[in-house]
Amino acid sequence: YDFDRVTSFLGDWGPFQRTVVLLLSLSTIPSGYLGMISVFISRTLDFRCKASVDPSNRSSAGTCSRYQVDGNWTQGPGLSNDTEPCLDGWDFGNDTHGSTIVTEWDLVCEDAWKVPFSTSLFFFGVMIGIFICGGLSDRFGRKPVLFIFLAVHGVTALVQAISVSWVMFCVLNWLKGASHSYSVSIILGSELLPKASRVVFSTLAICLGYCVGYMLLPLSAYFLRGWRMLLVVSAILSFLQMPTWWLIPESPRWLLHQGRVDEAELIIRNAARRNKVPAPEVIFRAVESFHHMDENSGEKRTYNYTDLVRTTNIRNITVLSSSIWMCITFVYYGLSLNTSNLNGNIYLNCFFSATIDTFTYVVLWLLADRVPRPALLSAAMMYSGFTLLILKLIPEDNLVALQVLSLVAKFGATGAFTFICLIVTELMPTVVRNMGVGVGATSGFLGTIIAPYILYTGIYMKSLPFLIFATVSIAAAFFGMLLPDTRNSKLPDLIREVKPIRG
Repeated sequence: YDFDRVTSFLGDWGPFQRTVVLLLSLSTIPSGYLGMISVFISRTLDFRCKASVDPSNRSSAGTCSRYQVDGNWTQGPGLSNDTEPCLDGWDFGNDTHGSTIVTEWDLVCEDAWKVPFSTSLFFFGVMIGIFICGGLSDRFGRKPVLFIFLAVHGVTALVQAISVSWVMFCVLNWLKGASHSYSVSIILGSELLPKASRVVFSTLAICLGYCVGYMLLPLSAYFLRGWRMLLVVSAILSFLQMPTWWLIPESPRWLLHQGRVDEAELIIRNAARRNKVPAPEVIFRAVESFHHMDENSGEKRTYNYTDLVRTTNIRNITVLSSSIWMCITFVYYGLSLNTSNLNGNIYLNCFFSATIDTFTYVVLWLLADRVPRPALLSAAMMYSGFTLLILKLIPEDNLVALQVLSLVAKFGATGAFTFICLIVTELMPTVVRNMGVGVGATSGFLGTIIAPYILYTGIYMKSLPFLIFATVSIAAAFFGMLLPDTRNSKLPDLIREVKPIRG
């Protein structure tokens, strides 16, 4: 059956659709805030060794040793030519930037590896969480999983704000990442909305919600100047979503595939009442719930991750989309996290980065139904790749040019990052859609685990991270051309409806 055709009497942009778009877009604000929070809470400020006896016994900024105090006390203490470790700890730059986990636990010099590790651990949590929530939401429903994850994130962020050690911070950072709910919001909205409003939701509205969270981050960091309070704000943003439980319905597509026809009909009838349009006497026939049965035998079954490789078409889509997603996410988060390394004001840099994202979402929305999906995806990554290659031609001391080009290159990566989720959502069938998106997003966040360490190589050669990001971007562009176009296509419901890749 064609769900979009059966429910077409609702229209495209009634009060019901507008409410769904607004509320699910707001649900991504915590994800946008949280995704880049390490830019501020894990920032390494200028540091130097604390003085011991002689006030002049301090290292130069950024070094991990100091001159030893001469033991000849007859003529007063002095400095020898020998050095020693920073035995008395470190002094950090002025406190106008507030406290970070680096200043809290002295994560510099031999402990500097703990900074990118904690960030990678967060993204590792995101990867695991997306993988888990895909199976959970396909089994127990989109709506309960979305709100459980929001609640877990809020509680975890609050507890993390009172962390007493770096280890405690890291454990909670992983759990906070595992409660990432962005993909569930996209799936739920895509299944609730008809095609016209679905494209606007997936390419513009939900992305703008994410971007609002991203923009709130530098504003909060500027006024609060402390990593603990930034986490408290993150928790509050999640808790504010809880009342929308009574306004956001479950996916009727998912209910139909569970055989819960009456519940699916009730949601559509309520939507018709909201939109003030008459509903047919019978919306879904009982036979239309049989899609939760096996496609061949007709027996009732539960779908699992092995179904993502059951046929040639879905196996090719799963492998190809996961590979592309990993490349895109690696580049997007690499360039976003690089905000703290750019010259100039970190708060403005982060805000400008979010502004670029907003502009990208608008352009993407305008092109989404006018350009083939694979061509638009590939063009975005090719643009990003070649822009990053130009950075190699810029002298490393020209910080302004490097800064501008890195932000401009993010334009393409942002577009592709947004678009890949829409494409995979439209390619995967309803029976395994959340699992399919979950596997793709999980693969994507493998790249984010590596990204902080790639940025760390910039201390040896400033352009090296950009060269790596450029190479990966161009590879993703070539892979993207193999995906089938999903424009003007209904969402597939069964595995046999999955499109083949283009050879």
